[in-house]
Amino acid sequence: MAPVDPGLTIFPAIDLKGGQVVRLAEGDMARATVYGDDPAAQARLFADAGASHLHVVDLDGAFAGASVNGDAVESIVAAFPGKVQVGGGIRNREGVDRWLALGVERVIIGTAALKDPEFVKSAARDLPGRIVVGVDAKGGMVATEGWADVSDVRVEDLARRFEDAGVAALLFTDVGRDGLLKGCNVEATVALAKAVAIPVIASGGVADIGDIHALRPHVASGIEGVITGRALYDGRLDLAEAIAAGAP
Repeated sequence: MAPVDPGLTIFPAIDLKGGQVVRLAEGDMARATVYGDDPAAQARLFADAGASHLHVVDLDGAFAGASVNGDAVESIVAAFPGKVQVGGGIRNREGVDRWLALGVERVIIGTAALKDPEFVKSAARDLPGRIVVGVDAKGGMVATEGWADVSDVRVEDLARRFEDAGVAALLFTDVGRDGLLKGCNVEATVALAKAVAIPVIASGGVADIGDIHALRPHVASGIEGVITGRALYDGRLDLAEAIAAGAP
């Protein structure tokens, strides 16, 4: 019997800064474009287009190291009928538990995955299927603290540390492409998926439907989904079309 094709999950993104929906260029808070001031309404629009999953980032939290846009996230979870994953400033178990108690499906841990891996492994063991490790890369090296710092740890090396920890997925972002519509780094994303047994979500640089078509054949290699933000907001990518292209 042939293996079941789960399809490529499309995660429309809502990035929050000061309670507003924004997109950054290359993770730079000074280069933010505001797309709206009602995150819940944006979540409903994505749901109406057929989205079953949503990717939310508390940008202020990523830099502060703690939740800042909690009210906005809570409104999104209440408005969106599908599954919501949230990242940004989650550095301890209390932060994880707080988001899950609000109804978030999965939490994304980035900086702490490098700086406090035992916390991440413990949470993943206790909460199977609920922890996603964010692996953000600049030049193949792991970036932390809201992408402000670049470590001397290679992306694949960090990912392998969580191979047997029960992590639900790896979220791989090529920081140099994020928010710039340069196209997704398919080659690096597929290489990471093949290097580990953990499913990988692609992020950073999605420009149009061509990126969805480029990633779709690699589902069998471990690509679980793709996050897209600015291409949707700028009208370069139609969400319903992307979902159809990723479908099983």
